[in-house]
Amino acid sequence: MKRSWLAVGVGMALVMASGAAAAAPTAAASTSQAVTTAQAGRSGDGPPGFWWGTDSWPVSVPGGAPYRMPYLGGAYGGYIGMTGNWAYWLGCKGGFIAFSATNAAQAHINFTRYGKGVGVGAYWFMGGPGVDPHYNGSTAEASAWGARQAARALSDIANGAFDYKVVWMDVELPGIKPAPDNGWNNVYTSPGSGIVKQSHIPATIDRADFNGFANYITSHSPYKVGVYSSPGAWTSIFGTGTASLIPNTYEWTYQPETSNLGNAPYGWRLNNGSGAYAQFFGGQTYNSKYALMWQWSGGGGVRNGVGDFDQIDSIRLP
Repeated sequence: MKRSWLAVGVGMALVMASGAAAAAPTAAASTSQAVTTAQAGRSGDGPPGFWWGTDSWPVSVPGGAPYRMPYLGGAYGGYIGMTGNWAYWLGCKGGFIAFSATNAAQAHINFTRYGKGVGVGAYWFMGGPGVDPHYNGSTAEASAWGARQAARALSDIANGAFDYKVVWMDVELPGIKPAPDNGWNNVYTSPGSGIVKQSHIPATIDRADFNGFANYITSHSPYKVGVYSSPGAWTSIFGTGTASLIPNTYEWTYQPETSNLGNAPYGWRLNNGSGAYAQFFGGQTYNSKYALMWQWSGGGGVRNGVGDFDQIDSIRLP
């Protein structure tokens, strides 16, 4: 998910749900004022149907089952991990996976044994048309590239216990190698070269890639399709025209964010319901029935010393 990826270990070891332990970034040794405030705050998320959870790199979840949300209290409401990455899949230098088998198991146990949260889910770090090895500038090839990524994403989660029935596309501009824009705005000489050969991709081509992924997931699996992004990244890639509109796609935003865990959201507002509202994209707002998740702390370089914290609305997903 969106963060200062270079600082958290590009090139870390692959971890799958059935596999070995991940190499995780070292958490801050000292307890910040933000964490102290959070520990002294609410005993759980709200209103009913909302759950706090985490994503990507491992976080330390205290105690035994039923598991509690680190630093905030209340139930550990879910974990969403990166199970695939276009660059890792294609063998590019800099490709990595961000998945915690431990956090996935904890979220799964809370959901299946105790009826708490949404369980464990998955996201795919999506490559734009510009890192397609077969890029030719056509919508047909862009759609096929999206479908090939979706097929790999489904293969990656085929044997895991994934409770949350949304496969998320991570559509962002991460600012790291091998392609700082993940191939959404520039075409590269090869997927891992880092050398730009074309500095513009039409929004229609980007949307064909998106549609290819989404259509493959819905036609080849029981999963629903979701996308993780932010208003700024989305507009940079898809513009503001028809190609940018996704009124019927589930969304996970990462704006706005805070480094202060004491400003945890209530519903779709920070600071216990008195601060800024979550900002969605593609023509949707927090009032949309497709607005499902919000990474409100830990991503986009907004560090909290612990990890990525999310707000999850479990009622809107049928």
